[in-house]
Amino acid sequence: MKEKKKFRLFDAVLMAVVVILVVESAAPAAAIGSSQFFWWGILLILFFLPYGLISAELGTTYTGDGGIYDWVKMAFGRRWGARVAWFYWINFPIWMASLAVLFTEVMTQIFGLELGTSALIIGQLVFIWAVTFISCYPVSDSKWILNLAAFAKVAIMVCLGVLGIYHAVTKGMANDFSGKALLPTFDLESLSFISVILFNFLGFEVVTTLASDMENPKKQIPQAIIFGGILIAFFYLFAAFGMGAAVPADQLSTSGGLIDSFILLVGGINPFVIIIGLLFMYTLAANLISWALGVNYVAFYAAKNHDMPKIFAKENPKNEMPVGASVVNGVVASVLVIAAPFIPNENIFWAFFALNVVALLLSYIMMFPAFLKLRKIDPTKERPFKVPGGPVLLKIIAYIPLALLIITLFFSIVPLSSAEFTEKIPILIGTLAATIIGEICIRLGDKEYTKKEVEKNQEKGSLDHENN
Repeated sequence: MKEKKKFRLFDAVLMAVVVILVVESAAPAAAIGSSQFFWWGILLILFFLPYGLISAELGTTYTGDGGIYDWVKMAFGRRWGARVAWFYWINFPIWMASLAVLFTEVMTQIFGLELGTSALIIGQLVFIWAVTFISCYPVSDSKWILNLAAFAKVAIMVCLGVLGIYHAVTKGMANDFSGKALLPTFDLESLSFISVILFNFLGFEVVTTLASDMENPKKQIPQAIIFGGILIAFFYLFAAFGMGAAVPADQLSTSGGLIDSFILLVGGINPFVIIIGLLFMYTLAANLISWALGVNYVAFYAAKNHDMPKIFAKENPKNEMPVGASVVNGVVASVLVIAAPFIPNENIFWAFFALNVVALLLSYIMMFPAFLKLRKIDPTKERPFKVPGGPVLLKIIAYIPLALLIITLFFSIVPLSSAEFTEKIPILIGTLAATIIGEICIRLGDKEYTKKEVEKNQEKGSLDHENN
């Protein structure tokens, strides 16, 4: 029998870059200004490295379909596992809505279209349901989608960085990149965008699923974390430099900033900008299609365990795809884009995208204490990769990223000045609404679980009685 080809370090690093690199978040991160270079460096060390190590241990030790949901459930019980599954899922349709808005914005931007509200909503709905339809079929797991998206992402970011260098040499910089400018200012507006950098680092646990195919996972996984993290930060910062060369940070749009930068760098809309815009639009759809299967299966798995509503447990018997979760994704995203004109926020892409970031960050909070708890209650479990260090170091590795998550979430959703009210109140209301709806769904799941357990016990009692 032909021996299965081993997954090389290069493959693991490439997958980390492909899965985690999200082009649409480059502009929100660049909106921090020159000090983003400081934040990228600090968060790479204090967040990404410990998060990557912890993901590597949990992902290679507990290899069930539930991922983070399973880890937290084993450590803290059904309800906390259900909360994680809920936030991990709900971020996806919100993300879908934000990318639908961005898709139509880029389309009108590169083709010079002027569309009314109704036409924009129709375009957004077509985008949402095209992604939803594809996600219901195995094609959503096709490698060519991921590979083509990877090419498009890297091409966009490299082109932006190269043009930025050319602009800086020939015409100067639109922003100050001197020593003082690179230091953090700790102003409220900049701190609000730091959550985007954390968001840009999430997703590494997907790479840990490859451990069984690696020649030496104990060595290759931490190497993939380090090299992958550096490459991801490089691509984001290279693109951010290009934007910084073209557009002053205080004028950078979180939605149209990337295309605006290309337009300014090349002197207007031309075939090159249109090609970049089309590649960008493709990455928006490909991101969702590539992530849909993982997100939907977590929701499907949780629903099978009565920790999510029954609708998420529906699957297509012909191809075993979780169609219930896919359809609910489309419905929720559709409701959001239809409601968008009534939301008091000028930048509706950022309103949805920020809410998506908040929901995803919330789903990761319990992962860090779960890591410590599982080390304590399940010490004999074989761990193909184990985070090195004693009890004190492990607590530091777990609690620092946990603290960073909580702090950045606070600055992302709580308006701390009158100027922030219009922008953050919709995000705060959306977060509270998502939390309340989630708790209702969890309680309903509890009732269903209790009902099934009672029926199971009654059936067992009847069988025992018959046997006696």
